[in-house]
Amino acid sequence: MNGVAKVFSDSGVITWRNVMNVRRNPEWLLGATAFPLMFVLMFAYVFGGAIGGPGGDSAAYREFLIAGIFAQTVAFNSSYTVIGFANDLQKGIIDRFRSLPMSRLAVIVGRTTADQVLSVVVLLIMTVAGLLIGWRINTNVGDAVLGYLLILLFALAMSWVGAYIGLISRSVEVANSAGLIWMFPLTFISSAFVPQESLPGVLGTIADWNPFTAAVNATRDLFGNPSPPGWPEPSGWPAENAALYAIVSCVVIIGIFAPLAAWRYGKVASR
Repeated sequence: MNGVAKVFSDSGVITWRNVMNVRRNPEWLLGATAFPLMFVLMFAYVFGGAIGGPGGDSAAYREFLIAGIFAQTVAFNSSYTVIGFANDLQKGIIDRFRSLPMSRLAVIVGRTTADQVLSVVVLLIMTVAGLLIGWRINTNVGDAVLGYLLILLFALAMSWVGAYIGLISRSVEVANSAGLIWMFPLTFISSAFVPQESLPGVLGTIADWNPFTAAVNATRDLFGNPSPPGWPEPSGWPAENAALYAIVSCVVIIGIFAPLAAWRYGKVASR
């Protein structure tokens, strides 16, 4: 078996192992969906009337909200990548993998692929939740599929970031914090819940160029979920080329963090 085929074969085994771990620990899936569902309910019904634009159009705000929730959900799922690697390191499972005649890349690729499977399941659950609160896709099937694929590409990019953080974390306790602490500025300094133009000064500039904002704006465009009436439309190059910028950002993130994760895994596995 050549090198590439071996990576795919071994990665499939590791992916299955990690998916089975979720099956044996359903609280992981519960945790992955509970927080996004709470965000949907809070922002749609508690804050929606207050921030749903000048007219308080909560129905339009709920349509605007869901793309942000989708992106936030898959971004936060990368914390499971962080914790998974830290847990395997702490329990010595990485050492067991090292002793097997398997590709080193398979361990990392298998973990990130398994997290993609989790993201697909969670997105299905969040889609049902969105439909129940009145969200609809107002474009065609092709654009809808592209919207979901874009979110999954963003999920993959975040998983590679999580893989690197997990491999440099010294314990599961550190991983618990490190896997989430960077997520909050990423998701809240963006257009996930409010228009980016409403953020002042430097925060607005950060939001404009935040890859999270690009992923959210591009998904909204593909789903046909515009800003509520009276809200300023996003402007500037990142907003006007949201899909392109989102894809390029994801490719760049993967191009940076995949080699870093592979390098770090090589150092860990050679100890």
